[in-house]
Amino acid sequence: MAHTYEELAAREWLITNGLGGYASSTIIGANTRRYHGLLIAAFNPPADRRVLVSKVEETVHLNGEVYPLSTNRYPGVIHPRGFEHWQGFTRQPLPRTTFTIAQTGKIHKTVFMPYGQNATIVEYENAGSEAIVLKLNPLLVYRDYHSLFAENEYFNFFTEQREGNLLKIHAHYGAPPLFVHFSKGNFQHQPVWFKNLEYEVEQARGLDFHEDAKSIGSISVELAAGEQCFLVFTLESNVLLHAPETWKQEEINRLRALEPATEDTFLRDLVVAGHQFLVHRQSTNSATLIAGYHWFTDWGRDTMIAMRGLTIATRKQEISQAILRTFLQYLDQGMLPNRFPDQGETPEYNTSDATLWLFIVLYEYYEQFQDLPFITEVFPRLTEILNLHIQGTRYHIHVTPEGLLFGGEGLAQLTWMDAKVGDYVVTPRQGCPVEINALWYNALQIYIFFAAMTKQKSDDYAALAKKAKIAFRQYFINDQGYLNDVIIPDGYVDASVRPNQIYAISLPFPLLTKKEAQTVLNVVEKKLYTDYGLRSLDEESAEFRGFYGGDQWQRDTAYHQGTVWAFLWGEYALAYLKNNGYSEKTGRHILTKMKALKHHFYEENCLHGISEIFDGEHPQQGKGCIQQAWSVGMLVKVLMELQNRKIL
Repeated sequence: MAHTYEELAAREWLITNGLGGYASSTIIGANTRRYHGLLIAAFNPPADRRVLVSKVEETVHLNGEVYPLSTNRYPGVIHPRGFEHWQGFTRQPLPRTTFTIAQTGKIHKTVFMPYGQNATIVEYENAGSEAIVLKLNPLLVYRDYHSLFAENEYFNFFTEQREGNLLKIHAHYGAPPLFVHFSKGNFQHQPVWFKNLEYEVEQARGLDFHEDAKSIGSISVELAAGEQCFLVFTLESNVLLHAPETWKQEEINRLRALEPATEDTFLRDLVVAGHQFLVHRQSTNSATLIAGYHWFTDWGRDTMIAMRGLTIATRKQEISQAILRTFLQYLDQGMLPNRFPDQGETPEYNTSDATLWLFIVLYEYYEQFQDLPFITEVFPRLTEILNLHIQGTRYHIHVTPEGLLFGGEGLAQLTWMDAKVGDYVVTPRQGCPVEINALWYNALQIYIFFAAMTKQKSDDYAALAKKAKIAFRQYFINDQGYLNDVIIPDGYVDASVRPNQIYAISLPFPLLTKKEAQTVLNVVEKKLYTDYGLRSLDEESAEFRGFYGGDQWQRDTAYHQGTVWAFLWGEYALAYLKNNGYSEKTGRHILTKMKALKHHFYEENCLHGISEIFDGEHPQQGKGCIQQAWSVGMLVKVLMELQNRKIL
C-alpha cells in the first residue's frame, strides 16, 4: 500500500550535538517547520541558534533515468515527489531513511552530528545491485531559527572551492564560514535561489510559512554497488581532521554507552533520548538542560522537574551537580531564573515554583547519591531562599500570616500555567496556588531534614512547616473531596478542577491522609486523566478548550485551559504508586496505562520523542514541542522507580 505525503510528513526525527544545536526533519526529508534543518548551530551554547543548512536536494541517475529522492511543498504542489520512493525509516542508533528505485536501486541515507561540534554529516550508501550517479544539491540559509529566510542580495553565499573536495562558504561578508566537504565526486558551481518553499506546520500555527533558500551548486557522485559517500557541513574546521566514518562510529559508541543496565527496551530508549536535553552552557562553562526541542532554551522550572528523571534517577551525579551549580550561580533575591533567553541576555525571574523545585531535586539527589558534602555546600543558599521568601521577594511573593506562600502582582505569570497574550493573562492564579503551597511545605520539610544532617538549627522553620500544613488543609481541601486550585485566605477561592492538586500526594512530604489522597486521585482520574497525560482543566468547566491549534491567540488561550500535558502523566503515576503501594499489581497497572505514550514514542510525531502536549478532547496527536524534557524525564523517573523496586 502506497504511503501518502501527509502520512509520512507527520513523522519527524531529531538529533542533537550537546551544545543546543540540532538537526531535524521529517522521515522523508521534507521540511514542514521553520525549525527543521540539517544544521542548526548554537553560536552561544545553548542559545543563539541559527539555521545554516536547510536540506539537500537529491536525485539518483540509474540506467538512463532520473529519480528524485527529495520532497518539497510549494504553493499548490508537492515537488519533487521523492516520498514515492520512500521505503522505510529506522531511528536506532542513527536516523536512516531507505529509498527504493525501479527494480534494482536502493539508497540508505543516514544523518548524524559529531557530539560537541556544530556540524552535521550525511551518509549516502548505494545498497542496490547496480552503479548509480547521485546528484546532491545543498540548500543554504542564514537566519535565527525562529525566523524565515528570503532572497536578499546581501546574502551572496560567496563560495571558495579548495583542494580536497572542500567548499568554504560565507553567507555574507563577515559571516563565519560554513565548510562543506564531500568525500568524493565533483562540484559544479551554479548559484540559484529556490523560492517559496512552504512549511505547513507553520501555516497551521497561523504564522508566516514561506521561505527561500540558496543553492550554490551541486555535487555529482558515482557510487558502485555497496559504496558510500559523505557530505560534511561544519562551522568547526577541526571536524575535517577526522574521517566521517570515524565520527560516525564515535557517535554510535557514545549512544550505546548511554544505555542503562535494563532489560526494558522502552526505558533504555527513553534514557538515550533524554540525553538530548543535556547541553553545555557557555556562560557558566557548565551543564544545563534544554526544556524542549525545537524552540525552548533552558528554563528553571522545566530543568528542575526534568532532571529528576533524566539525571538523578539515572544516577548521573556529576551532570546533576553541574546543572544545579549552573542555576545556583544565577540565584538572585532568593529566586532561580525562570529562563535564559535565546540571545543570552539577563535571565528572567518570573517564577514562583522553580526555586521550590530546587529543594525537591536536592532531596532526591541526596537520596540517590548520599552526597552530604554537596548538601552542606549549598545549605546556606537554601537558608537564603527560605528567609527571602518569608520576608518577601519579587512579585509580592511572601508568606501570609496563616503560613501559606502568596505570589503575584500586575500581569506577572509565576506558575507553570503562564500563558499570556499581550496584556491578557489567561490563567492569572495570583494568590496562593495549591502546587506552590505543596512545594513550599515540602521545601520547609526538606530544609529541616538537611538541617539535621548538617547539624544546623531549624526550630523556626519546623514551626512554620507545621503552620503551613494546618493552613493548607484548612483552605485547600474542599467539601467535594478535591483541592481548590488557588485561594486567598478568607477572601478568594478558585475551585477549578485542575491537575495541580496532584502534587499534594506525589511529593516527598504529602499533605493529605491516604483516604483523602485516594479521593483526590479518584477526582483526577475521572475528570482530568488521559493516557497521554492530565488535562489542565476539567472538561465540564466553561473555560475548557478541547482543541489546541490555530493562531497564537487560539493556541495560548487553550494552552492551560484543558490541553493535556504529558509530564503530568508521570506525576499522576507517582501519586498513584505512592498512595496504593509499590507492588506487582500496581506496577502492572501503571505499565498498562503507559502503553499509549510508549506507542507515541515509537510510532508518532517525533520518533523516539515525547511531545509537550495533546488536545484536551480526544488526545492523540502530539502538539507543541516534538521532544519535551519533562515529558521524557517523568516517564524515566516512573520506570526507574519500578525497576529499582524490582517491579519492572
